[in-house]
Amino acid sequence: MISTTGSSRYAGVDAAAERRAAPPQTPLGYLEGLPTTLILDRFPVPILAVQKDGLVVYVNAAFADMLGYRCVELIDRPAGRILADPAHADAGIAGLRGRSSSAVVDLRHHDGWTVHALVSSSALVRADDPVALVAVHDVTEQLWARTTFELHPGWSEGCRRPAGPGEDG
Repeated sequence: MISTTGSSRYAGVDAAAERRAAPPQTPLGYLEGLPTTLILDRFPVPILAVQKDGLVVYVNAAFADMLGYRCVELIDRPAGRILADPAHADAGIAGLRGRSSSAVVDLRHHDGWTVHALVSSSALVRADDPVALVAVHDVTEQLWARTTFELHPGWSEGCRRPAGPGEDG
C-alpha cells in the first residue's frame, strides 16, 4: 500500500511497530540486546545444549563440524546418537551435560571414528535449568599422541629416514 506521503507500508502495520528500536547507548547495551543463539552461533568453540532427558536442543556450527554433521542433523535428536558407546548413554549424557566425574566424553564422528572431547561445566548452573549449555574441546590428537609416546618411547626416532651413503647416521 502506498501512503499519501509516497512511502510504502503494508495495510494493518502500525508505523511505530515498523520502526527499529533505538540504538543502545552503550556497548554493553548493544551486547545485551543481541539474541543469545546469534552469539553462540558465531563462537568458533564447539557449543552444545542438552535437555535432562538427553535430547540435543542446540549445537553451533563448530560442534557440528567437529563431528562431521550439519547442525540440523543433530538438533532435536537423542544425544545417544553422537555417543561412541550408546550402551553407556546415561553416563555419556551426564558427561555432555557437564555433570560427569569423567573428564573426557567419547563421541562418534559421522564417519564412524571416535572423537575424545573434554566437556566444560554447564554455563546454566541452577538445578532447575531445563538444559545444560556446555563448551566442548576435541582432545583426540592430544590423547593419541600421549598414549603413543607412553606405549612406544622412542617411537618418533624410529620414524626418521635411515641415513644414506655418505650421511651421518
